[in-house]
Amino acid sequence: MTSKRLHLFVSGKVQGVYFRQSLKETADKNNVLGWVRNLPDQRVEAVLEGEESNVDAVVDWSHFGPAGAVVEDLKIIDEPYSGEFSTFEIRY
Repeated sequence: MTSKRLHLFVSGKVQGVYFRQSLKETADKNNVLGWVRNLPDQRVEAVLEGEESNVDAVVDWSHFGPAGAVVEDLKIIDEPYSGEFSTFEIRY
């Protein structure tokens, strides 16, 4: 089992469409820890940590998001796994 950490920046119509809540639900379902928040420039930012296949499942979902979202770009940055999270939270 390989642990993984990714930092995501999602662009498009991703605010006002329950993207953060839906991403949290997807992360919880896949046992992925970290956080998600809206950015002032209308992007959504998230940090995901967990087993590689579980993190990949959340990333796969993030390419499309919930109904109503239009994902135009998904920037993914690999980061060193830290194990710092005990939950997945929505940050404000």
